[in-house]
Amino acid sequence: MQAKKSFKRLEWIVKILIFVLLCIALSSPIIIDRFDPQNRDGKDIVLSIDASGSMNSSGFDSANELSDGERLSRFELSKRVLQEFINARLEDNIGIVVFGDFAFIASPITYEKEILSQMLAYLTQGMAGQNTAIGESIAMSVRAFKHSKAKTKIIILLTDGEHNSGAISPKEALEEVKTQGIKIYTIAMGNKGEADEALLEKIAQESGGEFFRASNAGELQEIYAQIDTLESSKIKSRQHKAKEYYYHLFLFGALALLVFLFLREMRR
Repeated sequence: MQAKKSFKRLEWIVKILIFVLLCIALSSPIIIDRFDPQNRDGKDIVLSIDASGSMNSSGFDSANELSDGERLSRFELSKRVLQEFINARLEDNIGIVVFGDFAFIASPITYEKEILSQMLAYLTQGMAGQNTAIGESIAMSVRAFKHSKAKTKIIILLTDGEHNSGAISPKEALEEVKTQGIKIYTIAMGNKGEADEALLEKIAQESGGEFFRASNAGELQEIYAQIDTLESSKIKSRQHKAKEYYYHLFLFGALALLVFLFLREMRR
């Protein structure tokens, strides 16, 4: 008799719980996470990469750990260093410009690091021709900032050659850079004298950036690590919402209790 009363009491508690769980499920509980992947303390950066014929030469790695024992070309090794840089810039939007005889935007400025990584992997030396259009590389990098709302806009230009191609001169491109308030960091890759260091230094100085020279992979890594310490600024963009619904958890709970009651009834 006592056991029967206990079961009745339990049955009422279970029924009340089912009712409560169903009410909660019907109210569709939700957690809204307001986030903005672009509204972060970062900046807009365009990585301008030389893909000319000279970037196919090897011997730049100097047994660097990035090469994993392989003999990589300058272009392939620079891609690995750039991948490290991209991974480190969690709060920044990044775009990629590739140049040779001409320049093109390989990836528009984005916060999606996975997309950038995929695009970087697809890039090959020579895909923009064999010469070096530094002026067009700067002009195309400036074009990549067309929709940018960032206060801080930076171009990191990597080359191992001299300007010898393209319809736009570095001087013309630099004037546009000054107008837009864009800072350029230039990197001369390779042995001393291979790149036009005087031109690269002038570009960096007149845009408020800095000039670097890398004679091996280790130095190139250190340069990008140095640039990684740049100050940050606020990027403006629209806000997004991530919604997570939890009604199914309460629905499953109510269903489980209903099954429990059904099985108990079957055994009576």
